[in-house]
Amino acid sequence: MNRFLWPLIGFIVLVVFLGIGLNLNPREVPSPFIGKPAPAFTLPQLADPHQTFSPKDMQGRVWLLNVWASWCVSCREEHPVLMELAKTKAVPIVGLDYKDPRDDALRWLQQFGDPYVLSIADAEGRVGIDYGVYGVPETFVIDKAGVIRHKHIGPVTREALQEKILPLVRELQK
Repeated sequence: MNRFLWPLIGFIVLVVFLGIGLNLNPREVPSPFIGKPAPAFTLPQLADPHQTFSPKDMQGRVWLLNVWASWCVSCREEHPVLMELAKTKAVPIVGLDYKDPRDDALRWLQQFGDPYVLSIADAEGRVGIDYGVYGVPETFVIDKAGVIRHKHIGPVTREALQEKILPLVRELQK
């Protein structure tokens, strides 16, 4: 009897863990970067590679870092939402062009519009790795002290903006 009982208990435990795992939302992956300083970097600006940008340039301001690419299908989905957000001037958005040829990125922004106060080029993807980017698009809310307060995985939707991102931005701007 014992010979069959332990494997059955083990199987039931595995089924329970599988069931729990299947009910989790993959967009709500907890980031180890939440509550920690945003990784430092200096990258060339997309529009003018002779000028650079560093998160230190945004010190004292709440801002969004939006990781995007011209080859990203989901980025096209979120782009109109970012364009609307940029018009409100509620929060500055810095674009991190991820693993993308500069000409393709510039053409994409010209075609679809540019919601960013500036974009920077992460051609090799090293900054994306430092930020724990799983894939594009991803958006980070960074506070006045340069601390990451929220990570949104996937396209930013109007619902995500209204229910999570903008309320957090308003709170952090106080």
